[in-house]
Amino acid sequence: MESINTQFRRRLDRAGLVLAGLCALHCLATILIVSILGIGGHFFLAPEIHEVGLVAAFAFATVAIGWGVLAHRKTGPALYALTGLAAMGSGLLMPHGNGELVMTIIGVALVAYGHVLNLRSSNT
Repeated sequence: MESINTQFRRRLDRAGLVLAGLCALHCLATILIVSILGIGGHFFLAPEIHEVGLVAAFAFATVAIGWGVLAHRKTGPALYALTGLAAMGSGLLMPHGNGELVMTIIGVALVAYGHVLNLRSSNT
């Protein structure tokens, strides 16, 4: 039977995956909505959305993956997540466009992979 701590940590990892999916969806939807329909640019491209998203990703990754590393002693999930967070952060420093999109999507994918590895490691 899983301990309450393990169950909570797994929920945090799953929430991190949902957050990563929402971020990727936001990136792709923004391109479609703004470029095809020409609406919503002031909302979808607002820097505050990206900053809040990065802070949320950092918080979930730090708690869930950090806690997991302490529990299962595997650093791989943290390395992927940290690399992904760095890529997401570098995307924030770029002007809106393809470079920002690529860095953000790469970052989101790496953070999500870190959560997946963390979940898998908690099963062993």
